[in-house]
Amino acid sequence: MGKSVGAVAANQCEGAYNEDGKGLSTQDVAPKGVPNYPLTCNPSDVLEAMRQDREILYFADVQVRGAYPKYMDRYFRDNNIKIKKSPADEEILKNTVDFVSFSYYMSSCATADPEKRKLGNGNIISGVPNPYLKTSDWGWQIDPQGLRYILNLLYDRYQKPLFIVENGLGAVDKLVRDEKENKTVIDDYRIKYLKDHLIQVSEAIEDGVEVIGYTTWGCIDLVSASTAEFRKRYGFIYVDRNDDGNGTLERYRKKSFYWYKEVISSNGESLFTKDLR
Repeated sequence: MGKSVGAVAANQCEGAYNEDGKGLSTQDVAPKGVPNYPLTCNPSDVLEAMRQDREILYFADVQVRGAYPKYMDRYFRDNNIKIKKSPADEEILKNTVDFVSFSYYMSSCATADPEKRKLGNGNIISGVPNPYLKTSDWGWQIDPQGLRYILNLLYDRYQKPLFIVENGLGAVDKLVRDEKENKTVIDDYRIKYLKDHLIQVSEAIEDGVEVIGYTTWGCIDLVSASTAEFRKRYGFIYVDRNDDGNGTLERYRKKSFYWYKEVISSNGESLFTKDLR
C-alpha cells in the first residue's frame, strides 16, 4: 500500500506516506520526553536547556510542522553539514503526523558548565543531578511533575493529541512469598511511581492537554535496552532469569500487576480512592 520513512537518533520518529504523496489516515512521531530544566537562573544555563530541548525535539518539529526548523540552519552551518533538499522532499515533509507519541522516564538538568555534567550510575542519559529529586537504583531522576510539564510543553508546541507510549520504573526486585505462600514481588515503589505519574497525567488533562493514551513500560520483565541487564526490571510480571542467563523462566505476578489491573478496570478512579494496599 504505502512506503514508510523514519529516523532514529537521540529521539525516534515515525511517519508514512502513500505513493501519491497523500498522508496515511494515522501517522505519529515519537520523541523521547526528557524535559531539561536549567540548573540555575544563569542565562547561560537557560540557553543550554533550550538547546538541549531543541536537540531532542528536532525530528518531531520536522514531522509535526512539515519543514526543517530554522534553528537547525546554524547547527548545520557550524558543523559543516549540507542538507540537500529537493522540491519532492519538501512535498513529502508536508504530510505531517496526526498525533505525537513519546516515552517518559525522567527529567534532567542542563548547565553550560561542562565541569558540572555527570553521568548517572548505569545511565545512558547525561545531565546534572537535580537536588530536589530522588533517583532510581540507576540514577534516573524520579519526577512525576516533569510528565505534566512535558505534556504541556509538547501540546503548546504542536497542538496535536499526545500518547504516552512508555513510562515505568527500572528497579531491583526481590522474589518473596505472600501470605498464601505464592511467589511474588512486593513492589510498592513501582506502584507509587506509576500512581504519582498517572495523577500528573490527570492534572495535564485538566490543564487542557489532549491525551489520547498511556502505556507503561512494561508488562513483563526483560533485558533493559538502556543497560543490557535483566536485573533492571520494569514489568508487572517477574521472570526468573538473571544477568548471566540462568533461571527457570518461571513467571510470577507482582503486587503491581493486581494494582494496575484495578487502575484499568476502574478507568483510573482507584488512583484517587485507594492507597497502595
